[in-house]
Amino acid sequence: MPTLSAAGSHVGKVRSNNQDSGYAGDHLFVVADGMGGHAGGDVASALTIQSLAHVDRPFDSVDDARETLVAALLEANQELAETVAEHPELAGMGTTVSGVVRVGDQMALAHIGDSRVYLWREGELTQVTKDHTFVQRLVDSGRITPEEAAVHPRRSVLMRVLGDVDLTPEIDSEIVDARPGDRWVICSDGLSGYVDESRIAELLVEHPDASDAVEALIDESLDNGAPDNVTLVIVGIDESPSSAVAAPIMVGSAAKPLSYAPSAAKRGVRLQQLLLHPLKPVTVPADEHFEPESEEYLRELIAEDERRKVRRRITWSVGLVLVIGAIVTALFAGYEWTQSRYFVGVSEGQVAVFQGVQQNIGPFPLSSVYLESGIDLDDLSTFSRQRVESTINADDLDDALSIIERLRDELD
Repeated sequence: MPTLSAAGSHVGKVRSNNQDSGYAGDHLFVVADGMGGHAGGDVASALTIQSLAHVDRPFDSVDDARETLVAALLEANQELAETVAEHPELAGMGTTVSGVVRVGDQMALAHIGDSRVYLWREGELTQVTKDHTFVQRLVDSGRITPEEAAVHPRRSVLMRVLGDVDLTPEIDSEIVDARPGDRWVICSDGLSGYVDESRIAELLVEHPDASDAVEALIDESLDNGAPDNVTLVIVGIDESPSSAVAAPIMVGSAAKPLSYAPSAAKRGVRLQQLLLHPLKPVTVPADEHFEPESEEYLRELIAEDERRKVRRRITWSVGLVLVIGAIVTALFAGYEWTQSRYFVGVSEGQVAVFQGVQQNIGPFPLSSVYLESGIDLDDLSTFSRQRVESTINADDLDDALSIIERLRDELD
């Protein structure tokens, strides 16, 4: 029988340590993506997941579950602040968190940051959460498209996280109905940033077993070059009241002993991993960092983005002018070449010398009468008349004039 739920985590192909953590239990399913570089992102995500584990229990109502999950996240935020007070070297650490608690046929959801919760239902994948990032603000305001957001230089700026950066963070929460056959995907941006939603949906269809699906999605992310940590939890829904795994599991940093020492700045790529997932040219993501969600800072970022757009428009405009200039120059040079050619043909029933070539560009001829010879076409022999009607190419003007003289000699 396929497993309903599973969790998995991978350090990725470039990062020196795994700053992600995940949890899959009987009722609680959550992913946290730490930030703070080598100074403590792994600590932040691990502490948060470990402090949320007590929420993995039955609830009398989904409202109770939602309130408890949000309260637990705020308590975790306080614990992170206290940890930084005891370990000042971890200042600035934080973590995103996206999680759900299943209560029968409903899901209590809580979310902060840019990890995501997706709902797969009847073959279609829908993003349930909204990223708390600067670029999402730009998308929401219509300043940029989602496609532009994916490559925006400020895409690593988070506007909301748990950590010592904000004592009262705003946490999104909601209640969503669940149906038998649904599959919920909770993931860090190591997956959502490197595997598009249509491909995630395809792999969920191909792998009805949750453990197989987790493995396939991580492999897909690595095959696409994922330099970032990749962590996800899949939650299946059936007729039973819970989506329990065989035993509650933690993955990523939360599965390891907690260490407050900075991690190594660099790790080598193992040969086995290189053979399974060859390196591809990808943009290494900048370390995510939190910025205060203040109007002044938002105005500064928006102004910077406007300047970037102006620079981009100027670059495109200059490039377009250069391309148009090159095309015009090429056309002019081509036209000048055509005007160095001559041929003998017919103009209003008379033999004439034409300057140019016989072809036209649309309605525009590339030749004009240079000299009318005064020789009537009808006075020529049948052979010569046919040659002139078909036009006679000349090497140059002197050659064209020589052809005219030979035709006059034929008349004598």
